[in-house]
Amino acid sequence: MTSDLSDETPQSDVEDYSATLDIEAQMLCSLLWTPTGRVASVMKDLTPEDFYQPVHAALFEVIAGLIAAGEPHSGAYVLMTLQRDGRTSGHIGKQMVTTLTQLMTIGVPSGALEHYAAAVLTQAYRRGFRTAAKSLAEAAESLPEDQLYEHMCSIGRERRAASQRLQAIRERRAP
Repeated sequence: MTSDLSDETPQSDVEDYSATLDIEAQMLCSLLWTPTGRVASVMKDLTPEDFYQPVHAALFEVIAGLIAAGEPHSGAYVLMTLQRDGRTSGHIGKQMVTTLTQLMTIGVPSGALEHYAAAVLTQAYRRGFRTAAKSLAEAAESLPEDQLYEHMCSIGRERRAASQRLQAIRERRAP
């Protein structure tokens, strides 16, 4: 018998959660182990908003900042940066340190970074459609009629831009 876990199921409710099966965690692990010279394209493709889990988005933002500043982005250096910036205390700080520790021990090869980045972007792309559908349904109930069409068009433009981002990363990976 298989369990039916809908997209609405919070990650904390999934009993068998493992970072080794989380594509965002795998991508971040690969990023932490990839040499700086090989991360530029991925850093252009992804944004913190592409991550479903807020702790992953926060860690990606720290890593991206280090890379942009020309600093190392290894797990130890990310931890030192979190400590230096006073971001290791409290619930969120402890969650970031725990997650960073888990990321460092997954063992994802750095050579697979583009594949994992594409997978994260694919998940974000699909989530974007669910969000768009909810937004359109809400707009149908609450927006004045003269704003409905433009609202739909703006969502369409966002979805087209997301599609182009996804296509760009897939084209780079194509043999």
